[in-house]
Amino acid sequence: MKRNYTIKDIARMAGVSAGTVDRVLHNRGDVSKASKEKVQKVLEEIDYHPNMFAIGLAAKRRYTIICLIPYYIEQDYWHSIALGIERAAEEYQPLNVNIQYIHYKHGDETSYQEACNKLHDMHMDAVLIAPIYKETTLSLLNTLDEHQIPYAFIDHNIKDTNALIYIGQDSYESGYIAAKLLMNDYADKKEVVLFLNSSRNDQAELQMQRRLDGFMNHIAMECDKVIIHDVILNKEDPQGNKEILDSFFQSHPNVTLGAIFNSRVYQVGEYFQQSGRRLKSLVGYDLLNRNIELLKTGEVKYLIGQRPGLQGYYGIKTLSEYIMLKKSVRPVKYMPIDILMKENIDYYFEFQ
Repeated sequence: MKRNYTIKDIARMAGVSAGTVDRVLHNRGDVSKASKEKVQKVLEEIDYHPNMFAIGLAAKRRYTIICLIPYYIEQDYWHSIALGIERAAEEYQPLNVNIQYIHYKHGDETSYQEACNKLHDMHMDAVLIAPIYKETTLSLLNTLDEHQIPYAFIDHNIKDTNALIYIGQDSYESGYIAAKLLMNDYADKKEVVLFLNSSRNDQAELQMQRRLDGFMNHIAMECDKVIIHDVILNKEDPQGNKEILDSFFQSHPNVTLGAIFNSRVYQVGEYFQQSGRRLKSLVGYDLLNRNIELLKTGEVKYLIGQRPGLQGYYGIKTLSEYIMLKKSVRPVKYMPIDILMKENIDYYFEFQ
């Protein structure tokens, strides 16, 4: 049975005063480097974890975390992230942590700018950000840095900032893996199609660009002579998409493999169901219910999961423990690159 150590126990083991231990645990007051190292060494040896709920009950201060994420509908990718946020919010509510949301329309720069501007007039202790437009995000970060407000990224990372942590998938590696999976089914003189929802250099699709970079790097290294086509689809125009896909497949009979770099795999998979067409292999992202059904019926061969619920959950958990305890944080927490097929999808779960 694990022993409960008191501050006096830790002070005795470290050879310092109880007051010094208290200052190290709560990151307050001046502590010499030597004394701090002694205390931290003991904390590591005993695997010390503070009693968060006792701290919450004793504290009078309330904490506010703002979540800047896209609008969502039930069962979509961002809904999964919101469910993870709410799960963490329930756990930390007794510790006086309050969660608020600012939503923006994904792919709409004006909407994102307006959402970022709202933050300037709000009281907050930390911000969880799902960033898209880089320059607009950097402007927001300048304000947060100026006021010493910690922030974390989910879904996509913007490097060379002061973000406390990035929580999400390594987009480049996941794209590389997507290509590796797909090209296992490649046959000589056959062709590949990439289904995109915008041009390759769209600044609203930073994560798609990183996945595409990884994908194309694998192609360049292993299959550099393969012919690749881009087909751009509109998420709000299914009839228009049908006409685009009909025309494309009629004109390109040698296309047998396809990839989609976001969660809208169902746009293409449901077209295949309705038209009777099918590719030898189609790989896409995210475990939406519609995508899973297409995986089970064979229109989609592989889905790559990125655990959106855990991203939201760990984002709130990390920020809560940092603002309350100044708990040290590793700058990156990568989510697993989950590869799902119809043979293993029924055994998958995100939260235990």
